[in-house]
Amino acid sequence: MAVDILILSNAPGELATWVKPVVRELRAQLGDEPRISVMLSPCPNASGQEAEIALSYPEVDRVQAAEHFFSFLLWGKTADDWDWHDRGVVIFLGGDQFFPVVIGKRLGYRTVIYAEWEARWHRWIDRFGVMKSEILDRAPAQFAHKITVVGDLMAEVQTQQVASATEELIGILPGSKPAKLMQGVPLMIAIADQIKLHRPQTRFVIPVAPTLDLPDLAKYADPKQNSLVPLLGNVSGQLVGDRLETPNGLSVELWQSKTERVPMYEVLSQCCFCLTTVGANTAELGSLGIPMVVIVPTQQMDAMRAWDGIPGLLANLPGVGGWFAKQINSAMLKRLGLLAWPNIWAKEMIVPELVGELDPKEVAKFMIDYLDHPEKLAAMRDRLRQVRGEPGAAKKLVAIVAEELNLISG
Repeated sequence: MAVDILILSNAPGELATWVKPVVRELRAQLGDEPRISVMLSPCPNASGQEAEIALSYPEVDRVQAAEHFFSFLLWGKTADDWDWHDRGVVIFLGGDQFFPVVIGKRLGYRTVIYAEWEARWHRWIDRFGVMKSEILDRAPAQFAHKITVVGDLMAEVQTQQVASATEELIGILPGSKPAKLMQGVPLMIAIADQIKLHRPQTRFVIPVAPTLDLPDLAKYADPKQNSLVPLLGNVSGQLVGDRLETPNGLSVELWQSKTERVPMYEVLSQCCFCLTTVGANTAELGSLGIPMVVIVPTQQMDAMRAWDGIPGLLANLPGVGGWFAKQINSAMLKRLGLLAWPNIWAKEMIVPELVGELDPKEVAKFMIDYLDHPEKLAAMRDRLRQVRGEPGAAKKLVAIVAEELNLISG
């Protein structure tokens, strides 16, 4: 039976932690017969490489980039004039849950939504695979039969990565957008510089975002090209080969993936501890069970522009985005915590969030205390794994898709 499976997604995190395990499982359960397409929708956290990432998955047959999404949503036309089989399933794996309602209706396909926190549009969607039973409990009774608890797709990452930290390697994740890098690179280099003074055995690595080359990254550690360096510890960095070196002798490895574009689990899985900004990084580290400290420096309030949804879109508007970013960040910081995804999931402070005009020496001292007490890191790691749940969600979600395909064939 010739059928199409259309996956809707939007950002690097969803592609790596939701789409990747699902397309693997689709092929494992359904074989080569279904044609698998990925259609991307716009997202403020997007890197611009999403189409390339999706195409790198061997299970995927075709991909449409985000810039063509609304043309299809509104008028049903794809950039490459795709043809469609009469039968198919639309799977939602990121974006707005309203999209599969429209697209499923347009194509005449069954619709399946993976819902991490909330299931919407119960009347018009055929099936839901949800992360937790609480989503089922909140659903209207007449639609409960559509909902199946499948578990956490992001927990699949834990089964994909078997490497463990065998040495004291700290990952540094300053972000990928210029506004974050301007603060994140100099501040995190200054923090690492301090840790190295007290723990010379420690190694540091930056998994370099696929949208950056090494000279681009290094310029954010150069006070001649980044005016914020003096405000954030005043530690400069110079590119030497594939390393960033400071005058005090710190050498930070700059790691670039040779296989998959993002995220770089191969190196992250070797880290015993990470220093990161807020955003998708915290979700990915949490899914891997890697302890972290999350920092939100406020030396430049308009720098953080990676919020999801409407706040992220407003913060990135040309011209006025900086003003919106300041207002949004000021409001968000009043929450005094629960900015990192693992903390939002658990509704408690699992990983530390340090907010304010951060002093590199104080942050380093804070992190050294964890390194001096590995039992504290172990406790954080265990708690992260408890929050994300057990793997197996991809297999259960694809079983739902298979059931829907049987309904179609019948």
